[in-house]
Amino acid sequence: MSKRRLRTNTGMVPWVLALCLTGCQTARQPAVSVEKPAAEGEKAPDEAQAIADASLGKETEILARGDLALNGREQLLIANRYSAGAQTGKGDEKASPVFVTRAAVLEKNDGKWSEILRCDEYLKNPSGYLGGSSAVRTNGWRLEYRQDAKEGLEMKFTPAEKLLAANANGDESSTQIKARFDVRWNRNAKRYESYDQSHDRYLSEVPALEIRESILK
Repeated sequence: MSKRRLRTNTGMVPWVLALCLTGCQTARQPAVSVEKPAAEGEKAPDEAQAIADASLGKETEILARGDLALNGREQLLIANRYSAGAQTGKGDEKASPVFVTRAAVLEKNDGKWSEILRCDEYLKNPSGYLGGSSAVRTNGWRLEYRQDAKEGLEMKFTPAEKLLAANANGDESSTQIKARFDVRWNRNAKRYESYDQSHDRYLSEVPALEIRESILK
């Protein structure tokens, strides 16, 4: 009887050892690290800067980005500064006034970027020159912008020449307001348009420049 028991126990030893070794090997295996997938917008800064540089050239600055128009699409407000760090030193700091030679709003739709607003010598969108601005030509602008929680991005463009003239005459506020163009997203037209000073209505685009007739004397 003792011999049979010994044989039985001896036959079980390899199985016990195998189970022990398996358990040890399992415990010693390193834990598998699962990296969290990058959020959709994490790699966007590099892409956004490349798109901005392609639109307005190198050293283009991104002033604002995100769902600026509150239309569910990513947009970029980009600009070339007229002079680095130029500020008026007056007005609402939240408006972030900057002097620019060129500016634009870019929008990403179905993975492709397109320019939906352009500010250079004139103000225009893909439908034409912004209402009320086609007769104004300037080499620089004072741009004020802010993100409104309900209305989205609001921009105010003032020709630099008008602002300098106002400063020289000591009547900055009134002259600036008269020469200023307020621009924001028109949800019905689905594009950026200028609107009148009373903010009652948007102004229609002008397909061609308004050239004033000169009167020779």
